[in-house]
Amino acid sequence: MSQSLTLVFCGTPRFAVPTLEALVRASFPVCMVVTQPDKPRGRGLALAPSAVKEAALALQLPVTQPDSIKNNDEFRAQLTALKPDAIIVVGYGRILPQWMIDLPRFGNINLHASLLPKYRGAAPIQWAIAQGETVTGVTSMRIDAGLDTGDILLQKEIPIKLKDTAETLAPVLAATGADLMVDTLRGLQAGTIAPRPQDDAKATLAPILKKQDGRIDFHQTAQEICNRLRGFQPWPGAFTIFRGKNLHVWQAAASQHSLPSGELWVESNCLSVGCGEGTALALFEVQPEGKKRMPAGDFVHGYRPQSGEKLGL
Repeated sequence: MSQSLTLVFCGTPRFAVPTLEALVRASFPVCMVVTQPDKPRGRGLALAPSAVKEAALALQLPVTQPDSIKNNDEFRAQLTALKPDAIIVVGYGRILPQWMIDLPRFGNINLHASLLPKYRGAAPIQWAIAQGETVTGVTSMRIDAGLDTGDILLQKEIPIKLKDTAETLAPVLAATGADLMVDTLRGLQAGTIAPRPQDDAKATLAPILKKQDGRIDFHQTAQEICNRLRGFQPWPGAFTIFRGKNLHVWQAAASQHSLPSGELWVESNCLSVGCGEGTALALFEVQPEGKKRMPAGDFVHGYRPQSGEKLGL
């Protein structure tokens, strides 16, 4: 049955690769892969392909990389001629025009890394961890003109472990989402999926991350700060100010101390800082501005912070 379904795949980041590979393994004909243009990377700023382009070429699939899609007559004619039954969208990174939404009979089907309607937006994995969620998941949905507001097709829950970061959780969600997309397409073909509208009253947002999201607010509790540190990996991470320069915090955990917000406590190789509601954060690995990452003990010996000094000033 899957052989009769013609697909176009739109995606760019590594998160999208497992879905593309799963569709090919399941014998769904992917007649075109659409990804963003090659971008400069590295010190030499040489043009480098997206992860999806690399995967598509390895799978010997045709690739197109339009600079824009909204008013691109050539791209529109190309896609229209393919007559896709569905367009699969995973982290493509562009807003789809209405003509593209209307083109396939099964619609444009998006894989979103949250349990919609929670965490609509560009950074659902990061914000779910940062907000202290213990469960997240993946959703297949029909794209409409809104921001992740289309009808839900299928969902799968995934637990968030205490030590999960955005970097460790993303591959789990990508693999689970790949299987979910295959199940979604099979269900649509068989007529066994009943799309259901999202409850907008339960929606939360996961906006694109900004550098300032990583700045530590020591009026938050130690656990809240830990959640943000875990969620905002690898960027923007978690950082503060020590003696007028940036100090990046890579590893930390809530401690048993009770200290004023932002105040340091130093004993031997141990380093803690006060947080909101009488909590404290034990710092395990930090990175002073312009230096390499180092254990807190090395930081204590090298920079000699004093108990009572303040972070964040």
